[in-house]
Amino acid sequence: MIEELKSFIAVVDKKSFTKAANNINISQPSVSLHIKILEKYFNTMLIERSNKQRNILITQTGQILYKKAKQVISLLDDTKEELNNYHNSTSGTLKIGASMTIGEFLLPLILGEFIKQFPNVKLEVAIENTHNIYEKFKNYDIDIALTEGTVPVQDYTFKNFYKDTMVIVTPNSFTYDKNIGLKPYLSNQTWIHREEGSGTGEYLNIFLNTEGISPKHFIILGSNYAIKEAVKNNLGVTFISSLVVTAAADNNELKIIPTKTKYNRFFSYLVHEKNLSKIATLFVEKLERFSSMNKY
Repeated sequence: MIEELKSFIAVVDKKSFTKAANNINISQPSVSLHIKILEKYFNTMLIERSNKQRNILITQTGQILYKKAKQVISLLDDTKEELNNYHNSTSGTLKIGASMTIGEFLLPLILGEFIKQFPNVKLEVAIENTHNIYEKFKNYDIDIALTEGTVPVQDYTFKNFYKDTMVIVTPNSFTYDKNIGLKPYLSNQTWIHREEGSGTGEYLNIFLNTEGISPKHFIILGSNYAIKEAVKNNLGVTFISSLVVTAAADNNELKIIPTKTKYNRFFSYLVHEKNLSKIATLFVEKLERFSSMNKY
């Protein structure tokens, strides 16, 4: 239908089938066929032809279609230009979603370097738990999702970019008899837990099940910072990313308890590859460089 509309516009502009054909580089019979297709589609006569005078007259319905056709072609041209810019421009808006640990402790560093390199990019960043970030990604509300928990395997690109270490964290006052072992002491503690849908909460459950620890009580908090502060203030113990607590442990604000087994997890990025803009591609390249510098 687009080519038919272009032929019709050319006929109206040039007031001639022959001139219209020359203008858009197709044959005159093709132009005539395009007009017939439009007249059949819209069920109206668009052009009155006079064989004797060899001129044409645009009908009233033809005038209406001419104006609308010009608008349609103009909109298509604008859309084509916008899509070309989308795939090739280093400016525009990049929408990123990150789960809490990534958003709080890694993303600011990555974004700082990215914006220095591409200052014309506008950022929209959502920082929520893994479940919520995945839902935004699935609904195309964000361009790139950075997650730390398990997400369904679907038709998108999924790749790890950072290995995180999970650690047991307790108040500084926590002690245990190494002859008895750590497990009985941990089972007798209140555990600080993230909400359902959190990647950190998911890995805490995995850790407790793996170690056979049955907590005395749970306290559920909605942020890494709140959990760290709760542990500092003797409300309980937790299992959390070392990114969250290393600085506080170095300052003797809380204690990281060493374990025989090293518990690691991976941070990953998700992209809808078929709809990846130029700036999203550049950000993925930044993530890949970050990954190579922190190779696990």
